[in-house]
Amino acid sequence: MSQAPLVLVDGSSYLYRAFHALPPLTTSKGLPTGAVKGVLNMLKSLRKQYPDSPFAVVFDAKGGTFRDDMYAEYKANRPSMPDDMRVQIEPLHQSVIALGFPLLCVEGVEADDVIGTLARSSAAAARPVVISTGDKDMAQLVDGHITLVNTMTGSAMDIEGVKEKFGVAPEQIIDYLALMGDSSDNIPGVPGIGPKTASGLLVGVNGGIKELYEQLDIVPTLPIRGAKTLPAKLEEHRESAFLSYRLATIKCDVPLDIGLDDLHLIEPDREKLLELYTLLEFKSWIDEVQRDAKRVELKAAPVAEQVVEAVAPAEATYTTILDQATFDLWLKKLNDAKLFAFDTETTGIDAQQAQLVGVSFAVQPHEAAYIPLTHSYIGAPEQLDRDTVLLALKPLLEDPTKLKVGQHAKFDMNILANCAIGGDPAQGITVRGIAFDTMLESYVLNSTATRHDMDSLAKKYLDYDTVAFQDIAGKGAKQLTFDQIALEQAGPYAAEDADVTLRLHQALFAQLSAIPSLASVLTDIEIPLVPVLARIERQGALVDKDLLGIQSIELGNKMIELERQAFEIAGEAFNLGSPKQLGAILYEKLGLPVLKKTGKGQASTAEEVLAKLAEDDYPLPKVLMQYRSMSKLKSTYTDRLPEQINPRTGRIHTSYHQAVAATGRLSSSDPNLQNIPVRTAEGRRIRQAFVAPKGYKLLAADYSQIELRIMAHLSKDEGLMNAFRHNLDVHTATAAEVFKVELGEVTSDQRRSAKAINFGLIYGMGAQKLGKDIGVDTKTAKAYIDVYFARYPGVREYMERTRAQAADQGYVETFFGRRLYLPDINSNKPQERAAAERTAINAPMQGTAADIIKKAMVLVDNWLTDSGLDAKVILQVHDELVLEVREDQVAQVSEKIREHMSAAAKLDVPLLVEVGVGNNWDEAH
Repeated sequence: MSQAPLVLVDGSSYLYRAFHALPPLTTSKGLPTGAVKGVLNMLKSLRKQYPDSPFAVVFDAKGGTFRDDMYAEYKANRPSMPDDMRVQIEPLHQSVIALGFPLLCVEGVEADDVIGTLARSSAAAARPVVISTGDKDMAQLVDGHITLVNTMTGSAMDIEGVKEKFGVAPEQIIDYLALMGDSSDNIPGVPGIGPKTASGLLVGVNGGIKELYEQLDIVPTLPIRGAKTLPAKLEEHRESAFLSYRLATIKCDVPLDIGLDDLHLIEPDREKLLELYTLLEFKSWIDEVQRDAKRVELKAAPVAEQVVEAVAPAEATYTTILDQATFDLWLKKLNDAKLFAFDTETTGIDAQQAQLVGVSFAVQPHEAAYIPLTHSYIGAPEQLDRDTVLLALKPLLEDPTKLKVGQHAKFDMNILANCAIGGDPAQGITVRGIAFDTMLESYVLNSTATRHDMDSLAKKYLDYDTVAFQDIAGKGAKQLTFDQIALEQAGPYAAEDADVTLRLHQALFAQLSAIPSLASVLTDIEIPLVPVLARIERQGALVDKDLLGIQSIELGNKMIELERQAFEIAGEAFNLGSPKQLGAILYEKLGLPVLKKTGKGQASTAEEVLAKLAEDDYPLPKVLMQYRSMSKLKSTYTDRLPEQINPRTGRIHTSYHQAVAATGRLSSSDPNLQNIPVRTAEGRRIRQAFVAPKGYKLLAADYSQIELRIMAHLSKDEGLMNAFRHNLDVHTATAAEVFKVELGEVTSDQRRSAKAINFGLIYGMGAQKLGKDIGVDTKTAKAYIDVYFARYPGVREYMERTRAQAADQGYVETFFGRRLYLPDINSNKPQERAAAERTAINAPMQGTAADIIKKAMVLVDNWLTDSGLDAKVILQVHDELVLEVREDQVAQVSEKIREHMSAAAKLDVPLLVEVGVGNNWDEAH
């Protein structure tokens, strides 16, 4: 059985490379730590790769070396070590020792010489040696027993590798360096001779510089550019060449106080590591050390107590794929896997504009790989050809029978769909076979228990601290994009993403499977919706940039007028955006009642306070509320939307979020289309800017009074169900009941009041608020509520039953089995309990409506995909779908949209879908 290789680490080389290649991380107190983290990451990786090997980590010692005595100008051009690097040396050395690595610093020589001595000694004993370095000088040591590896790039170099890289054999490397010189070390060499000339000369004379100077007469005949002038140049700089040879030669006979048998790893000093990691603020490593310490305790515990060990994280094996053979191996693993996790790394978080940097995969827990494609920092290793890799992955990723799991997979699907293989925007990867999404698994399991990002989920469900992006990329304006991050950091980070995704799926789906209704919500509603939303996002919506510009000017003029009115009411000019000045006007000058105070005891000017004062008919708050509304529309929409037009598509691409709203409703951002007001003229004007392209129409399909229909179904109230079954106007029907008039005699004011009652009660509105909304006193409003419940007793019974069930089981459910947990439902604080009870009553209706529109989107998308019609969903807002439809197909699409949306759920009352068509969104709605 062959011996494990001796591993010799060029610590000084890695310190410099980590300092210059990695982000400048600092602690909260300003201590630089990026180089320390980079070198320690590399050492940890090596230790996993060579678990049975002896090790030595070698650094340059302080002071000069014998080369300075040989040549006073040696390294004279090298700038002094940056202070930010200098302060990291001591904590790095201490950390290396605390990790259990032998550390060597020998005065009078360089780290290269110590490594050379140990390497030659080991090779003489026929023991293999691996030198981990980024220094090209070390290539002179390579032989049948000694190999170089570059942990920061993942590359390795044997004898053939040296020949391929430098064009000469390892035994000629010193001569090669002597001819070229080295500006970084101020080794003079022969001026004007570069790598190609140096290798050409040495190959031509079949030897080193000694043989070269003995055969200068044949140099002009060599197939080298400028060969005829070279003999004179070489002769002129003969002394410099031989001096450079001596300077470049690694000394391999350094007297050492330590032998090969002493270079064994020892157990980490966890107490010292905790002290150092706390100083350096390496939070995830602190947790790692504490977990390791716990595992050691468990192994020493009686057998009966060791069952806990099974849940401790195993050591992960992460691979960065840089060669075809490894890629082929992983491609086979992926094709053979029943389920694999995947993730993309990109240049940004905008799925429509970010560029793909790499892809990671995991086939089983703790085994993952990263394929870098476009890392472009200085010194980045050669990577596999991007398009070749993507074409090889395309059949696998597009195969619906190859099951996949992602974390927020919609983002990755859009990135891959937009990856433009071969530079062709139409050539992307349409990912199919998304069977699970850990973000959605967590969200369906309990929407309010935690945030649903990977870091939060890993901590909650795996008790595992992931590497944070800012730990490898830095923060703020200096934060690196992923393609700028060194692979030594990027590879493990990206592989961890895929690994943790797979592990999270196993943990989460096991819990979901124990509750069949939740598993069904995931597999029947949320997962099928992912590709639908991805397509809608990529499709985008066309907007009229010029119209938005006109609207922006109009809003600006209205704001000026409202500001003038505010000054007039206040009796002076003031800054409407200054809480301090506004507070002085409202409460000190005008004497308005103080409804709420800030944490510092100041009278509040917050939105809800101004809204309450405006309801009480105070004129200045009314004007201020209008001003703020105009300002929000202008800044959020009319000014911002033109800036959000994608230059590649000419459209606006919102992002839809499945795991934000607790009730299951979709939300959107960049831009947020859910909040464009539809009841104001200004809001409708913004909708007019969403337009159909030439030859097309916009079609808006909206569920009519869906939450009231759901209330009728859930409450089983005969009066409500009868109104919907007979297609009565439910607000008119309610008005007839409450105001005790015939249907045909209901006035518009009565219907408006009945509408407020219908919606108000299902949202938990009390008599006082209802009275204000419909303009009556509280006593009259309470009488209306009493009459309502007398006419619709099933509604009251549903509310009482739901409150009791929520208090008993701690959650409520939608029609499809989605759960909303209510932690405050049994609170001893009346206000918290009342709020939870209102949520308990409303959530099943909101959640069921959300589930229905989601199911409808899937049904509509499936039909559109199969139909071959020129129609696409471009927007989803609340209970409405907006489609872009070719003009001659509008009638056909309208009919089918009604059919499919109405079929999304089978309730005890019909689902009514209203369809409108127009040249813009406002016309269609």
